[in-house]
Amino acid sequence: MTDSLENQSQDNLEASLAQVQTLLAKMRLVEDLVHKQGGPRQDLVENLVHKQNLTELQRHMETLHPADVAYILEALPLDERRLVWDLVKAEHDGEILLEVSDSVRESLIQTMDKAELLAAAESLDTDEIADIAADLPYDVIQELLTSLDVQKRAHLQSALAYPEDTVGALMDFEMVTIRADVTLEVALRYLRRLGELPDQLDKLFVVDRDDAIIGVLPLKRLLTTDPEASVAAVMVEDFVKFHPEDEAHEAAQAFERYDLVMAPVVDMQGRLIGRLTVDAVVDYIRESADADMLSMAGLKEEEDLFSTVWRSAKNRWMWLSINLATAFLASRVIGAFEGSIEKLAALAALMPIIAGIGGNSGNQTIALIVRGLALGQITPANARRLIVKELGVALFNGLVWGSVVGVFAWLLYDNLALGGVMALAMLLNLLVAALAGIFIPMTLERMKRDPAVGSSVLLTFTTDSMGFFIFLGLATLLLL
Repeated sequence: MTDSLENQSQDNLEASLAQVQTLLAKMRLVEDLVHKQGGPRQDLVENLVHKQNLTELQRHMETLHPADVAYILEALPLDERRLVWDLVKAEHDGEILLEVSDSVRESLIQTMDKAELLAAAESLDTDEIADIAADLPYDVIQELLTSLDVQKRAHLQSALAYPEDTVGALMDFEMVTIRADVTLEVALRYLRRLGELPDQLDKLFVVDRDDAIIGVLPLKRLLTTDPEASVAAVMVEDFVKFHPEDEAHEAAQAFERYDLVMAPVVDMQGRLIGRLTVDAVVDYIRESADADMLSMAGLKEEEDLFSTVWRSAKNRWMWLSINLATAFLASRVIGAFEGSIEKLAALAALMPIIAGIGGNSGNQTIALIVRGLALGQITPANARRLIVKELGVALFNGLVWGSVVGVFAWLLYDNLALGGVMALAMLLNLLVAALAGIFIPMTLERMKRDPAVGSSVLLTFTTDSMGFFIFLGLATLLLL
């Protein structure tokens, strides 16, 4: 049922995008035809037609949720994106800026003046302002701070003070607190007086007179227990809490492990300072997954689909240059065996097989290790057993698939010795790939680097270079 709803939602998004693209194409076509016809009062006619087209497009955009508008903006080229952005109602600017990717947000902010940016930011909560603060001009942030009341200003400064990948950067300040010495009936009356409750609220925080949290009161207990019972008698004293300095990925794992909807964030003295909600955690997980995917592909940062050629090219330079350097090194390995290749041309045709299979096997190991590191499942206590297990897998695969490629080479070139060299080289390179797939991400993790960043590039260099060296070296020793 959930998959069906997700597919339906995605289909609706794609249909909305297609409709906007159709309206934009129709607008260009009609205006081109009017322009070609000429005639008296040409400028007036063109202006009227342009306004009619914009009105039709604006009516469609007004029916969409801000998140859907963000999806559409990300899929439009820069000129069309700016046109559609200008049609969005001003009261939704802040929500849309919050939903779009960082790179697209930057392109939208460039089209807005100071007054528009201030109006968009002021429509957001303090934790949401903190999410987009890095993309806002410095003078806008300063004026925004002066325009907020004392409490909101303190909240915003607090959120901005924490590094990006910490709980403090993700927390919000919409909390409902009660005292332990009141009855559930009093707590219910208090909630009714509030009128509107924060999103993702599944529990109330129980605090003492110093705002130190001493327990939580789940809403289901509040609604199903005798109203005359006291909060102290019903509250849960064993609960998950976080500090603002805690790492965000560890908090995300805790949310998954304990099926949390929200959790309190406390300072070192145990005083309640904020809360962490599941929607913020889900957004963090999605952004982290996107960043890891881009990093493994060799991209330095998130890239706007329709950014300029210059900016996109610069974003890809770092790992392209590293790839180029490693490719030159691998070519030098081949160059060292030019004499052997000249004597037995089959070596040139077969050596890419050894390198390619090794790279594929190593990438499988890297994926497993990076996932284990991200989930905190790999520790010094189990690392040795993991290495032994992966070497066992590589040995087994090397024997099986080495035999397959060995027989293939034997039958293809009618050379039994060449088949044997092929099988042995495959076995050895799979063992090398397993070791590289384990130690490259582990080494990056120990160096406090993201193990997903660059692992594939370093693995490719290792398996290619060692694959060529092992195969050509064995062929030189045993065949020539």
